Amino acid sequence: MARAASDLGAGVHALTANPPFVAAAVFHAQQAAEKALKGFLAWHDAPFGKTHDLAALGRLCAEIDRELGPLGRRAGKLTEYAWKYRYPGEPEEPSREEADSALALASEVYETVLQRLPADARPAHRSLRSDDDR
Repeated sequence: MARAASDLGAGVHALTANPPFVAAAVFHAQQAAEKALKGFLAWHDAPFGKTHDLAALGRLCAEIDRELGPLGRRAGKLTEYAWKYRYPGEPEEPSREEADSALALASEVYETVLQRLPADARPAHRSLRSDDDR
């Protein structure tokens, strides 16, 4: 979960650059959601294999806690950010609005998963946004 928090922080920070690094922000959003879902599965000793598919990870999480099903399905749209915009020949960068939306969804995944884990599974430092963003 600490690594998921780190990716969220990196994504938020990428948007503070001038100009903002929006492609990096959406990549970190995907990574944060992936690590949060995998953290939930790991806590429950549930195998998940090597995948970036957030919808598939969400389905596995829903087998443990069915309330995670809808969130996992919504998080699935972040999956493509694991590779999109990262290689030559890919489309132009995402918009700032797309990056903001991706980070908001990743943050929701992270916070929702955290609520379903015991306190000792939570990172000591969880502040992801400045006080102005809360």
